[in-house]
Amino acid sequence: MESENQKLLQSYPYFWGYTPEQDYYTQQGIISSKSHFTTPRGLTLFTRSWLPQTTPPRGIIFMVHGYGNDISWTFQSTSIFFAQMGFACFALDLQGHGHSQGLKAFVPNVDLVVHDCLSFFTHIKQSNTTFMGLPCFLYGESMGAAISLLIHFAEPQGFKGAILVAPMCKISDKVRPRWPIPQILTFLAKFFPTWAIVPTPDLMYKSVKVDHKKVIADMNPMRYRGKPRLGTVVELLRVTDLLNKKLCDVSVPFIVLHGSADVVTDPEVSVELYEKARSEDKTIKVYDGMMHSLLFGETDENVQIVRNDILSWLNDRCNGRTVE
Repeated sequence: MESENQKLLQSYPYFWGYTPEQDYYTQQGIISSKSHFTTPRGLTLFTRSWLPQTTPPRGIIFMVHGYGNDISWTFQSTSIFFAQMGFACFALDLQGHGHSQGLKAFVPNVDLVVHDCLSFFTHIKQSNTTFMGLPCFLYGESMGAAISLLIHFAEPQGFKGAILVAPMCKISDKVRPRWPIPQILTFLAKFFPTWAIVPTPDLMYKSVKVDHKKVIADMNPMRYRGKPRLGTVVELLRVTDLLNKKLCDVSVPFIVLHGSADVVTDPEVSVELYEKARSEDKTIKVYDGMMHSLLFGETDENVQIVRNDILSWLNDRCNGRTVE
């Protein structure tokens, strides 16, 4: 176990002061930067970019993290991989998450979050002539995948495709509060929306399979560890119920990836998304025995399988251009 922990710590050396942050990115063969973006509604959000170091990007990936997560810890291992493969990646900490403005883990209106993301993504598209004409993709994990679908609904022609990792199109019945709790929560949320009292277990331990990776995930200083807030839960229930009814309206090309052992979001709903979506170009991958955190929490071998499936899908939609 000690050697496994050491191996994983070395994968993120700048977190522990082993390597200066920019030196680490240089060693990875990419360029990374961080900044802040002010949304049209005046909210200040923390942003990051990950770019190929030696070649022009062949596509842009706009990335959306999941509930309680952020873009500066394990999430960015996927961004680094995509940048190494020739893609320019951009992401922001959502309202109330990571280094962004807002009460921790309080998301009272997902529609506003969608507009925040769209504003930032549009800003990126228009900010650099290098990006003109490049194919643009959405990437979302869990709640971030649900938000990605809502972004698609808001701007149907804005993206060439979407990568949906364990999408929260419906909260799994295994973690969803049972009747009459949702009705009680909805009533209380009208008066006490910020109360962190919803009786839900820490989802990180239900998401990450490998024990020593649970240790790393739990070390994230920005990870939200409190109980879900009333207003956030009620809003996520509203949004997932809405999405579940609008699966047939999805028209963007997409790949949806889900673990069969996921107890946080429902893999059967991903199958339903694949079957109902009117997209002419759609792909589904359901991984036997894998859990919710497909791109970090699984064994390294499993993570690489998922990465390769996504990369193959991207390569097929970027005019066959690949990175050697």
